Amino acid sequence: MKYIFKPFLYTLFLSTLLFGCGSTTGVLSTPIENIDTSPIKEAPLTETQKNMWSHLDLAKDTIPGMSVNKAYDEIVKNKKGKTVIVAVIDSGTDIDHEDLDGVIWTNSDEIPNNGKDDDNNGYVDDIHGWNFVGDGYDEQLEYVRLLVSGDTSNPRYAEAEALYNSEYQKYTGYKTQYEQILQQINTADEILTAHFGKSDYTKSEVLAIKSEDEKLAQAVQVAQFVYGNDLESMSKAKKELKDGLDSITERLNVNLNKDLKGRTTGDDPNDLNDSPGYGNNNPRPSKLTESHGTHVSGIIAAERNNNKGMNGVANNVQIMAIRSTPNGDEYDKDVALAIRYAADNGAKVINASFGKSFSPHSEWVRDALKYAAEKDVLFVHAAGNDSEDIDVKPNFPNDAVGTGPEVSDNVITVGALTESYGSNMVSSFSNFGKVNVDVFAPGSDIYSTMPNNTYELNSGTSMAAPNVAGVAALIRSQYPSLTASQVKKIIMDSGLPIKAKVTVGADKQAKSLTEISKSGRIVNAYNALIMASQMAK
Repeated sequence: MKYIFKPFLYTLFLSTLLFGCGSTTGVLSTPIENIDTSPIKEAPLTETQKNMWSHLDLAKDTIPGMSVNKAYDEIVKNKKGKTVIVAVIDSGTDIDHEDLDGVIWTNSDEIPNNGKDDDNNGYVDDIHGWNFVGDGYDEQLEYVRLLVSGDTSNPRYAEAEALYNSEYQKYTGYKTQYEQILQQINTADEILTAHFGKSDYTKSEVLAIKSEDEKLAQAVQVAQFVYGNDLESMSKAKKELKDGLDSITERLNVNLNKDLKGRTTGDDPNDLNDSPGYGNNNPRPSKLTESHGTHVSGIIAAERNNNKGMNGVANNVQIMAIRSTPNGDEYDKDVALAIRYAADNGAKVINASFGKSFSPHSEWVRDALKYAAEKDVLFVHAAGNDSEDIDVKPNFPNDAVGTGPEVSDNVITVGALTESYGSNMVSSFSNFGKVNVDVFAPGSDIYSTMPNNTYELNSGTSMAAPNVAGVAALIRSQYPSLTASQVKKIIMDSGLPIKAKVTVGADKQAKSLTEISKSGRIVNAYNALIMASQMAK
């Protein structure tokens, strides 16, 4: 599940709180009557607030964060708890990052780099996790693989064909439009640079231009559109467009490319038992742009209070890095084996910030989820970024067939929130579902680690899931007697029961959280720890 692609620029140009669950000594839960009467924050967020809004408190800050800071200040304090292993099943993770290197899991039963499977778990030299993708990177989407297979007897073949034709046409249109707009901005920038005799002209200078020259006037108009889209400079607009164009081109040339041969591991992805131990022991990114797993890991576990970058949600965790997600859709075989690997090697929480709408071997993954439940592992999954009701539109992995009975009680599916308390609180891209989405958590503009000791804001339910995984790890660290099923119940029952209507879906329907999720709540670490303390007793 990649970061959110936003085709906003071409559209612009072409159109010229808290649940009352009791208390512990010295800790009081905010009264329920405060929820839905909290003032909407009108002042823009400060830089500090932008970079940590998911840790803030609705009652104190009027921002629908998870009250993480409050939880540490009033409950956790200096209590370290028990170390919890969190498996991040994702793209490559920069395990050498300055804010992650101190929290990476090490397999103490394996002798590094001796070419042997010392612990007999089926994976040679798996020191910090495993890479099921091997040396591969680019991959097709799952429905493209279905078309390439030629299996017209598949009940979803016609659906896949229609989707392919629609998506290929859409992205081809995006490509043409982006190229046209980039040319417009390049031309306008050249005109304005010549006018000012410099390339670093400012917004105020442009807006002060009064000229009868038609070309200069058109350049000013283009610049005004750019500034009106919250882009402070033409150079930033050009970068946004180039990045978007790269993403579109990659979609067409890689993910939708029927001729692509991506898999390099030498196994049969349609045979769960073929070539056990395939892949390699390097879970790092294969290239700088493979940043998703690093960003996810930082949200959960970036070293707290080390005066670097940012703080993860959980304070006593180890990240087990598992690379299973390529630049395209993951294979069901890799996901199923990654879940089993995590469960067998001590993970108590798995974060799964990936998903797809076609899953030819979904039963393999559901069997793996049941296996993880038997090992007392909580599986936290991102709901997806298609603005869809996933009770109606298929989304995998799933712990049930459609809206049928769950195969296990260890899966929690997470939708995404913005920092804007009120009707726009649910991220516009977030999937939802009364049955298949459990809770909502911060997922828009989340600041976290990126490869090579860098940090960025990124958006997606991919960011909401690790926020919840971090809360789950915090609970399991402080109250290790609680089971995965109990932790899931705590997270769902202790969240803030927002009653106000929010807008969801492409058509901006007004819905309550109880209509678009099972719990009707947004995750709150502070309340979760209070409830956990009571349940643990």
